[in-house]
Amino acid sequence: MASINTNLSAMTALQSLKTTQNSLSKTQGQISTGLRVGEASHNASYWSIATQMKSDNGALGAVKDSISQSKAMIDTFSSALDKTLVYLNKMKEGLVAASQPGADLAAIQTEIDTNLEGLKSAGSSATFNGQNWLMGVGSATDVKVVTSYDGNAQKVGQLTIDTTKTVLFAAADGTGAGLLSGVMTMTGAAGAINQGADAAANAARVAAALTAVDDAINSVTTGSATLGANKALLETQESFIGVLSDSLTAGVSAFVDADMNEASTRLQ
Repeated sequence: MASINTNLSAMTALQSLKTTQNSLSKTQGQISTGLRVGEASHNASYWSIATQMKSDNGALGAVKDSISQSKAMIDTFSSALDKTLVYLNKMKEGLVAASQPGADLAAIQTEIDTNLEGLKSAGSSATFNGQNWLMGVGSATDVKVVTSYDGNAQKVGQLTIDTTKTVLFAAADGTGAGLLSGVMTMTGAAGAINQGADAAANAARVAAALTAVDDAINSVTTGSATLGANKALLETQESFIGVLSDSLTAGVSAFVDADMNEASTRLQ
C-alpha cells in the first residue's frame, strides 16, 4: 500500500543506516582503544572477570616490588655479616699469634680493640629502610616479608625470617644479647688478654678468647647462610610471580582485547 503520510521504504533505509552507523562506531571504538570490551555494557561477564584479573595483577606487581625490597635488605645485611667475618678472622689470627710464648700481647690487644670497633660499626650501620636485623634484642620477633598474593582467598603470603640467627648485639655500643656476646667483652680491664705477668693466666685468657671468637664465627656463618637461603627462595618466588603476572595479562587480553585485523577489515 502506498501512503502519502508514511514512507516505509525510507524508514527501512533509515533503520539500516542506523545499524551501519552503530557497527561503524563500535568498530572505530575498537580500533582507537584496542578493546572489544571497554566497558560493562559491551559484555558484563567478560568485563567483570577482566577487571578482577587486572586488580589481582596489580597486587602481584606490589608483591614483586616487596620482594625486590626484601632482597635489597638481605644484601645489605649479608654484606655487613661478611665484613663481620673479616673482623672476626683477624681477631682469630691475632689470638693464634698470642698463643705463642713471648708474643706481644699488648699489641695484639690493640688490634683486637680496633676490630671490636669495626664489629660495632658493621652491625649498627647495616640499616635499610629503618630495618636492621643485626642489631636488636637477641630474642626478637621473627621478621615477615611479603612473598605472594592469593586473589581467591584475598590473602597476602609471607616468608618468616628468623632474625635470632642474625642479631649480633642488642645496643649500638656492642652490648646485649646476640651472636657476638662472648666477643664484645674482650676489652678493658676485665676482658683484655694481657692482665699481668702471670703467663699461665694470660694463656688461659687467650684460649678462652679464641674459643669465643670461633663460636662467633660459626654463629655468624650460620646467620649469613640463613640470609642466603632466604634470598634464594625470594628469587625463586620472584620468578614465579613474574610468570603468574604474565599469565594474568594474557588472560585479560583474551577477554577484552580487540582483534585488530578483524576490526580493520570491518572498517574497510
